[in-house]
Amino acid sequence: MKALKIIGLVLIGLIFFGTLYFLFRKSQPKKIVYEISTVESGDIENTTVATGKVSPRDEILIKPQISGIVSEVLKEAGDFVKEGEIIATVKVIPEVSQLNSAESRVNVARINLNQIKAEYERQKQLFGKGVIAKEEMDKSEADYKKAVEELDNSKDNLDIVKNGISKKTAQYSNTQIRSTITGMILDVPIKVGNSVIQANTFNDGTTIASVANMNDMIFIGKVDETEVGRIHTGMPMKLSVGAIENKKFDAVLEYIAPKGVEENGAILFEIKAAARIPDTVVIRAGYSANAEIVLSKAEKVLSIPESTITFSNDSAYVYVLKDSIEQLFDKKLITTGLSDGIKVEVKSGLKKGDKIRGNEISDKSKKPAQK
Repeated sequence: MKALKIIGLVLIGLIFFGTLYFLFRKSQPKKIVYEISTVESGDIENTTVATGKVSPRDEILIKPQISGIVSEVLKEAGDFVKEGEIIATVKVIPEVSQLNSAESRVNVARINLNQIKAEYERQKQLFGKGVIAKEEMDKSEADYKKAVEELDNSKDNLDIVKNGISKKTAQYSNTQIRSTITGMILDVPIKVGNSVIQANTFNDGTTIASVANMNDMIFIGKVDETEVGRIHTGMPMKLSVGAIENKKFDAVLEYIAPKGVEENGAILFEIKAAARIPDTVVIRAGYSANAEIVLSKAEKVLSIPESTITFSNDSAYVYVLKDSIEQLFDKKLITTGLSDGIKVEVKSGLKKGDKIRGNEISDKSKKPAQK
């Protein structure tokens, strides 16, 4: 019995002192462990991104010089055309009064030619016999040639009134709708049988086709009013086209709108940039694109993560590692410069290779990953 009492007392003592030791350890402050970052050297860029699209610089609308009915369409969207190449033909529907007048002119010219030809033949015979002088013969010949020319011109005029084209003017005919530039056809909104009208003071005329030079592309986008004051023409840009993955194209800013437009509560300004697209890349008009604009840049400077900096009033501080085993740090004043939102330029207070305190490492991050 005595031995059992002794064992019981020992157990009670162990439990008591164990509890005291547990409570003592629990009351001790936990040691905080921090991530360590290194001061590095490199480039820092402060950028903004403008959203927009890629389009041809000039999209030309081809319109007819006469009104009529489309009789033939020779090209379709996506075809390449050269300047002067025929896209479509238009058949003229003549007015009755114009047609009658043209036919009457032909008849009069034919009658006149027959009379002058007869006189010309008679004069030739008289000249051969020496009855008339050479001057009279020359005048008769000139009158005959004029009559022939007038008949030909009247026939051409009749062809133009009836068909919009004549043999003499075939290559200049208004019925043959030709491309005015070399490029790609983007759209042909007409088809055979459609009525078309020429442009005049009262209307813009019917569009036969739209043609653009796809080797001269521009980016058209918008930037916010908070950033428009930081950009200027001539600034380099990097284009990312949505339909083309893992490629960026150079561009140069060449236009900033003088007036902003309100969209969804924000004031946006239109910008345009000349895109440099390699010949090996096919870009279609209207592709969505983003343009990255470098607002400012610092090259070969010291930088640290922005999260390592402590700000107090107008001053910036970091904690420099002095003991890696115990993780002891010295508070140090620094001068900062350009920031890209992740890294910050350090102008003074640190040197390359310095170790500084980062974010606190949580208990969860210190636990080994469970399989």
